[in-house]
Amino acid sequence: MIAILDYRAGNLTSVERALGHLGFECRITHSRSFIERAERIVFPGVGAAGRSMESLRELGLDEVLRDRIRAGVPVLGICVGLQVLFDFSEENNTPCLGILPGRVRLFPGDMQGDDGRGLKIPHMGWNGVRFLWDHPVFRDIPPESEFYFVHSYYPEPAVSLHAAAETHYGISFVSAVSRDNLIAVQFHPEKSGPPGLKLLENFCRWNG
Repeated sequence: MIAILDYRAGNLTSVERALGHLGFECRITHSRSFIERAERIVFPGVGAAGRSMESLRELGLDEVLRDRIRAGVPVLGICVGLQVLFDFSEENNTPCLGILPGRVRLFPGDMQGDDGRGLKIPHMGWNGVRFLWDHPVFRDIPPESEFYFVHSYYPEPAVSLHAAAETHYGISFVSAVSRDNLIAVQFHPEKSGPPGLKLLENFCRWNG
């Protein structure tokens, strides 16, 4: 069974539907006992870092997540579920989980595209993702694949080896990170068509 962490964030049901479509049993839950028994954990979310951290602490899910990662359980973070893994986010000046060293930064306001026109923030829509190494969760996904993004902040890992993929939008930024049994992506695989579904399927078969 896969636990989808319920910390009052948005976008949980779309992840549940995607996993169900793939034939994997999952449950949206904030039950500590269920999460501790789960074979895998998905940590998705749409929203602000400050409110996300408040909810995680109020529900006691910050410590559960740290414990399960230490125990070797495969964990997939999505969007805000990637950002709050780091030490600090510039969004709401938020101290985060500190599971991965590094910061989350706001996109510069003066970014330009290849045509010289200013780029909008948030970064919203389809964009290419360049995998930096052959992680099992990226297996059999074509290198030219695009994924769906909605975000104004991007991760800046302190350890370069934690970067698993990158994307270009005005600047090149890390769009996936990995360490041991933890993988997290800035884009939304549950909204990214066949490549996203393949990523989710790979995660559900990955032993961490």
